[in-house]
Amino acid sequence: MKHLLAILFLIIAATTVSAQTGDAADKPPCALSVTQAPAINGLKLGMTVEQVLARFPGSSEDKIIAAERARAPEKFGAGSFSIIPEKYSTKDEFPGINQFNFRYIDGHIYSLRAAYNGQTWKDVDEFVSKFAADAKLPAAGFWDATPGMEMQQKELKCSDLAITVFASSGVNHIELRDAASEQLLKERRAKAKEAKP
Repeated sequence: MKHLLAILFLIIAATTVSAQTGDAADKPPCALSVTQAPAINGLKLGMTVEQVLARFPGSSEDKIIAAERARAPEKFGAGSFSIIPEKYSTKDEFPGINQFNFRYIDGHIYSLRAAYNGQTWKDVDEFVSKFAADAKLPAAGFWDATPGMEMQQKELKCSDLAITVFASSGVNHIELRDAASEQLLKERRAKAKEAKP
């Protein structure tokens, strides 16, 4: 009887380990490219800074945004800015979003982060499921949990695109990133560092 229980325990343990290690292998690779990335309320990766600012009338005159854009060429052609939709006449086009953070290189958006207010999700899978269904993305089971933040953050990694979803106590955000542009910026910084005497 003890041998039978021991064998049964080993079979269950082996099956559990096999299932856990098989999860990553069972996930098909994400084939989405940056051009296929979902839009967030009409905002997409690859848009020019001017196209983004045009969605928020008056934002191009914002002193903070103007100062950041003036410094961008000195920072390897890259810069960033934030927009609070509530400040602009088009705020009704962005319900539930309290802030956007944009990063750009050579005048094009390579990172777009939308911070949502109010909604509380049971866990990140619930938020991922809602976003994935709306954006026609793979279901939550195909997303990778961030180590140490398994209940709050998941990421979908594709060849040149990464999508991160975070949900915790009413603080929620979705971030889209162009991996090729991130790599380009990294290379420019490395070259500049090498060129220093």
